[in-house]
Amino acid sequence: MLKLKSILLCFLFFGSYFGVLAQNDFCSIRNTSFKDGEKLIFRVYYNMGFVWINAGNVHFSTVQEEMNGRKVYHITGVGKTAKSYEWFYKVKDKYETYLDKESMLPERFVRDVNEGGTKINQDVTFNHKKGQAISDGKSYSISRCTQDVLSAIFFARNIDYNKHKPGDKIPFTMFLDDKMYSLYIKYVGKEEIETKMGTYKAIKIVPLLIEGTIFKGGEKMTVWVTDDENHLPLRVDSPILVGSIKVDLVGYDNLRNPFGGMISE
Repeated sequence: MLKLKSILLCFLFFGSYFGVLAQNDFCSIRNTSFKDGEKLIFRVYYNMGFVWINAGNVHFSTVQEEMNGRKVYHITGVGKTAKSYEWFYKVKDKYETYLDKESMLPERFVRDVNEGGTKINQDVTFNHKKGQAISDGKSYSISRCTQDVLSAIFFARNIDYNKHKPGDKIPFTMFLDDKMYSLYIKYVGKEEIETKMGTYKAIKIVPLLIEGTIFKGGEKMTVWVTDDENHLPLRVDSPILVGSIKVDLVGYDNLRNPFGGMISE
């Protein structure tokens, strides 16, 4: 069954190999792509044969707050099945990260999901100076500059892809389900992509997927982001164990930078 948890994870770039490039990107990311008040809307389509089904929607919102005396971006991602799809599998997932505005590292991560009646709640606090993550009262060692499952999306948006050549792997580490993962984003190059919003100049990136998820292993997923300073995900396309999914940007508000790269509507 298609889960909205997996839909949110589509925006992340899973892998099992730690790249050897761009250590400055890994630990010295600075925010140039988003700001307080940004809102993004994505539509999720599922295909098990010849017809694409509107399976659900994902909304992201960003609000500036304070935590422990520091300014943070409180970023929320909410995924819901479309009403016409609820008869098959009803999902309501909510992910939150509190991202330090200066370091761009997560201070707290909260997950509250309900997938077909199965509920999962998780609350993680990060102490990057001590190299620790406290998850539901248990302490885990984390690597330097570790991201969570939601903050990693905004890490990816702030990579300067112009500094890389096709084939480069940009590494990062992520704490997910009480485990550490060494991951990378592979930069493929630039090309045009046509969506329902129009035709855009886009940056193409491909992840190496972790075996054991609903995604097939290897470099099967493709992600296109706007070739501007916002680096908004335009489309995510991937086969899954049964069928395939496509996630398209369908709305946005209060962007940090002009929305560029459109060739035609």
